[in-house]
Amino acid sequence: MSKRHPIIVVTGSSGAGTSTVKTTFDTIFRREGVTAAVIEGDAFHRYTRTEMKQAIALAERESRNFSHFSPDANEWAELEQQYRAYGETGRCKTRFYLHNEAEAAPYGQEPGTFTPWVQTPVDTDLLFYEGLHGCVKTDKVDLTRHVDLKIGVVPIINLEWIQKIHRDTKSRGYSKEAVADTILRRMHDYVHYICPQFAETDINFQRVPVVDTSNPFIARDIPTAGESMTVIRFKNPRGIDFPYLLSMIGDSFMSRANTIVVPGGKMDLAMQLILTPMILRLMEIRRAQMQ
Repeated sequence: MSKRHPIIVVTGSSGAGTSTVKTTFDTIFRREGVTAAVIEGDAFHRYTRTEMKQAIALAERESRNFSHFSPDANEWAELEQQYRAYGETGRCKTRFYLHNEAEAAPYGQEPGTFTPWVQTPVDTDLLFYEGLHGCVKTDKVDLTRHVDLKIGVVPIINLEWIQKIHRDTKSRGYSKEAVADTILRRMHDYVHYICPQFAETDINFQRVPVVDTSNPFIARDIPTAGESMTVIRFKNPRGIDFPYLLSMIGDSFMSRANTIVVPGGKMDLAMQLILTPMILRLMEIRRAQMQ
């Protein structure tokens, strides 16, 4: 952790909704005049799309577990090094993974490839990570020790799968069968490398639908925010003004001493009320250190 160069992480599985949460952070940063260097988790995958297909095929022939969630498919040590570099100097390296033609065209590259590594801009206030593995902790790496604010985005798993199926079929051109195969292939790594992160996060936002999601593979629509509740769990509730949150967020309630439940349509409001003071506190500490 660095008082001069703080790091905020939003972590969650594929289809969890971390990109939507990033939009809320962008709003807070813009409103409060905070300049963020941004790292996308996909930048630290190890393989291009073509290379990944080859690696998956080889693992299948060898009856070996392997997926996008696997340690061998990602550059976690490199990510930890960039966290460390930012904490020490206020700058680090990153790149972009180009998912589709629209993203690839400006770079003159093929979809499924990486842009060259570049340094983040100078004079940023904090580093913001959004992706799959921002809080990974294993016997070889510990990303959590570098992070000042850790946010988990964790829909219940059937909802997560519905969101992934709809995104991958509508935006990325995959069949439902292909997405189902991906979900199954990733399950071992999901249990070992995705779920454990949420014991490390400071706050978890978990969307829970109040409609039937019992078979995510036949769901025609993603449950709307109005058809959901959001469970917000604080690892350390000390200092959280729950009476204020309850008064500001209609129809919210406490389910445990460290957990507040809010209507799904008010998740953005809840995030702004909860996260804005935390971000401003990081900025106050940073300014004090910079004097």
